[in-house]
Amino acid sequence: MDLFEQDKPKDKAYEPLAVRLRPKTLDDFVGQDAILGKDKLLRRLIESDKISSLILYGPPGCGKTTLALIISERTKSHFERINAASNNVADIRRIIDAAKRRELARGGRTMLLIDEIHRFNKAQQDVLMPDVEAGNPVLIGTTTHNPFFYVNSALLSRSQVFEFKKLGDADIAAILKRALRDKEAGLGKMPIDMDENALKHIARTSEGDARRALGAFEVGALSTRALKDKRIHFTLKVAEESIQKKAVVYDKDEDEHYDTISAFIKSMRGSDPDAALYWLAKMIYAGEDPRFIARRIVICASEDVGNADPQAIMVANAALQVSEFIGMPEARIPLAQAAVYVACAPKSNAAYLGIEAALKDVEEGKTLDVPDHLKDATLDGDLLGHGKGYKYAHDFEGHYVKQEYKPSAKQYYMPTAMGYEARIKEWLEKLRDSKK
Repeated sequence: MDLFEQDKPKDKAYEPLAVRLRPKTLDDFVGQDAILGKDKLLRRLIESDKISSLILYGPPGCGKTTLALIISERTKSHFERINAASNNVADIRRIIDAAKRRELARGGRTMLLIDEIHRFNKAQQDVLMPDVEAGNPVLIGTTTHNPFFYVNSALLSRSQVFEFKKLGDADIAAILKRALRDKEAGLGKMPIDMDENALKHIARTSEGDARRALGAFEVGALSTRALKDKRIHFTLKVAEESIQKKAVVYDKDEDEHYDTISAFIKSMRGSDPDAALYWLAKMIYAGEDPRFIARRIVICASEDVGNADPQAIMVANAALQVSEFIGMPEARIPLAQAAVYVACAPKSNAAYLGIEAALKDVEEGKTLDVPDHLKDATLDGDLLGHGKGYKYAHDFEGHYVKQEYKPSAKQYYMPTAMGYEARIKEWLEKLRDSKK
């Protein structure tokens, strides 16, 4: 074969559906509108064939490699593809040497796709540096790992980094429907009747991974026998078997979603950690956003635990931050820890009731004026008597002195005798009984 001859087309009969169905154009590409939508930077670069080195990172099955292959179809450059898991430095040097000769012979550049670039160590990545910097080959690296941790900073500085998000349920559903229609690359020639709940189940449980969704669809379609009407009925049961995940009654946009989160919150409020863990597990299994769950734990920690255990809100907030940092499935662990802590903590809603009562008075009653001795005395305020007579608490024994802080004796915060709040209650009562 000539050094610059393109590989002959391969027989696609045995390729997986996910490979056969890969879109060939940007218009057919599903998802990633934030970077590939109309007039977005990456789309403009591709359409004008002005691609410089790229690093594409994001979860599996979200379209990174597919986009790289679309670029290979649009570019006038020679295209090479390797995988960091199976290729080595010798392969890189061979491609770079061929790229240099190709540039001298034809004046064209080479585009090099490296799948799973995070698997190359520092030395292997360094081999790419001089030639990537010179613009030949143009690097397109794909990775599921954060490149700012796994790709050399020098290589990153010479590349544009684009983050891919996992596909939404609607995106996956659109891809599955295309597979149903497409008679060439998809399963359009097969007499398949797919139930709507089966399609939704695969879309939801594939967790944004189009490759997983199409693999499950293909397995289910090919393994299901046609009925007497000679049609393949792709039911929810078939979907559960093919994606190996049972459907649970949980719709993010309807009653079951709100009923489940309500049961979760009420279980924590009711000090039942077992029930809280069950409803948490149901939401995780159904694919609920872990940030949504974590925010509810934080709210419960403040509203229902409050000052009975001030540590609860810190544990809940830590779970929120950690779950965003590590993502699923590991995020289930800090979420469970926080839910159990909040459920087992002593309860008090005194702070919540206090702010609600104060807000009601502000909204419905006459707004109270700030007493003169509490007003700001800076600038010309002292000429108006602002701050006059104010007693600085730290100048007094016990760092406390009686004085008026609002022109009303109404109390909003009524501490309970629960947990740490019992100590707060005892301290406030001591202050109120003081004669100072």
